[in-house]
Amino acid sequence: MYKIIILTALFISNNSYAMDNMHDHNSKQHDHNSHVAVDGSKTEIDDAMYNKFVSDLGSSQVVIVDVNGMVCDFCARGIEKTFYDDALVKRVLVSLETGKVLIAYDNAKKVDFGEIKNIFLSNGQSATGMTLKKIT
Repeated sequence: MYKIIILTALFISNNSYAMDNMHDHNSKQHDHNSHVAVDGSKTEIDDAMYNKFVSDLGSSQVVIVDVNGMVCDFCARGIEKTFYDDALVKRVLVSLETGKVLIAYDNAKKVDFGEIKNIFLSNGQSATGMTLKKIT
C-alpha cells in the first residue's frame, strides 16, 4: 500500500513540475531571443485579412491594436484567451507578422484603450495604438 502512495506522490510531483515548466520563456526549449517582435505601429493590416475577419460579423465594433512584444504562438494564444474571457468579445485575430490584434466587440461594449493596454501588459506585450471601426 505504501508503495502505491509513494509512486502516486512521485507521479503527481513530476507532472506538476512538467506543467509548471511547459512554457518557460527562459528555457533552451523556447528562446524568445531567436524571435523578432514586430512593432505594430509601423505596419498596416492587410485589406484581405481585415475583410475576412469582419465578414459575417454583423453589427459590431472592431478594434485594431498596434502591439509590440508579440514573438510566438504562445504569446498569441495567451492574448486570445484573455480577450475571450470578455463575454462581449465576438472574435479575436492575432497577427504576429504585422504586430496587430483585431478584436470584434458587441456594440454594447464601451471600448477603453486603458483596459486593452492593461490586458497586453499582463500578457507581456505593449499596446501602442488603437483604431476603432464600426461595422454596420
